[in-house]
Amino acid sequence: MSTKPATAHASVADPKQSPLGRIFRAFSYRDYRLLWFGAFTSSSGTWLQQTAQSWLLFQLTGQAFFLGLDSFLSTAPILLFSLIGGVIADRFDRRRILLVSQWLQLIFAFTLAGLTAFGVSSRLLVMSMLTLSFLTGCAQAFGGPAYQALVPMLVERRDLANAIALNSIQFNLARVIGPAIGSIPFALIPSMMAAAAVSFGINGLSFVAVMIALISLRVRSIPRPASAEPSHWRSDLGLGLKFVLHNEALRSLTLLSFACAFFGTQLTTFLAVFAERIYHTGASGYSVLLSTTGAGAVVGALIVAGLGDIRHKGYAALISQVVFGVIVVCFSLLPWIELGYPLVFLAGVAMMMVFAFTNSLVQLIVSDEMRGRVMSIYMVAFRGGMPLGALVTGWLAQYFQITVVLAAGGALLALLGVGFLLSPSRVKEH
Repeated sequence: MSTKPATAHASVADPKQSPLGRIFRAFSYRDYRLLWFGAFTSSSGTWLQQTAQSWLLFQLTGQAFFLGLDSFLSTAPILLFSLIGGVIADRFDRRRILLVSQWLQLIFAFTLAGLTAFGVSSRLLVMSMLTLSFLTGCAQAFGGPAYQALVPMLVERRDLANAIALNSIQFNLARVIGPAIGSIPFALIPSMMAAAAVSFGINGLSFVAVMIALISLRVRSIPRPASAEPSHWRSDLGLGLKFVLHNEALRSLTLLSFACAFFGTQLTTFLAVFAERIYHTGASGYSVLLSTTGAGAVVGALIVAGLGDIRHKGYAALISQVVFGVIVVCFSLLPWIELGYPLVFLAGVAMMMVFAFTNSLVQLIVSDEMRGRVMSIYMVAFRGGMPLGALVTGWLAQYFQITVVLAAGGALLALLGVGFLLSPSRVKEH
């Protein structure tokens, strides 16, 4: 697959730019700006719905297990379909794939809003939320690789690390804005069901912004020319898997991403339990905890963006992972709200630095012809680790205190990072 050059749409960065200009230099590309703001609006709506859905689900069931199950069902399709989605992203126009994905997610959000507004039974509503979470995950499984492969087409290679860091900022800034907006309907509307329905409806509307951005892009991915030798999707997928398996750095980065998602991100998944049973702050406190984590992630992404195209990103990622694991242990074993807020903020900083560095390394190692497939494998590890970890954590929480379970995961995450730092892995060289 080839692409139109990004240089045609870029303002060349001035090497004497101010520090602020260097941090945001990817915004000099018109198409990147459009996609960034469209994705930010959509991500804010997604986090708004996730906050409302998690709170509503916990209130209807009273069990942490259902939070883990919902997280598992929403991202389990990543394990099932992302690899195929990566093959499709390398064969067809990535922009059109994303448009179909956004349309489907819009329909699912409005469907859930309608079911909640019409007051269906609690049992049916719980089943509907779980089912629609799975269907939304299916749409994301195909849209995710296309989006990851589209971003590098919008900027020059030298600005790719900056673009990825800024993309992380939009996603995590949405984690601040979305939950903050999500608390408003619950504060203004007496009925919990009506407030949740409004939140789900707002999320549905948010997908319109990213659709407009995608339609407005000038950059197009060009499918293989007709003269190219045809190949089966299985052989294309096999080439992608072999490429990753034969590259030690890519293998290690994939493992590290899986471990960070499996052990570390469960802190965010189970914040509702901390808010309700440990801090006793209710829905408003839960929203603040989520927003604080997102604010920390924004700061972490800004740090990575400011560092630019530094050497030894792998070494920085491993150090960040060790710090992240230690913070998770401290948050879990020191259940005081005075420490909770600063610790979740620092967790957000460290977590985002890990993900931003590893994502940048993967994108820089791979060529555009293989990008969709390699990024789909990376997504299986990164996004797939979240539901598996959530399911295991939710199951263990039925037998052990949630604080003990999360602390054990943080300790394992830190030890894995130390192990890679002491090993001869080539990750540290990149």
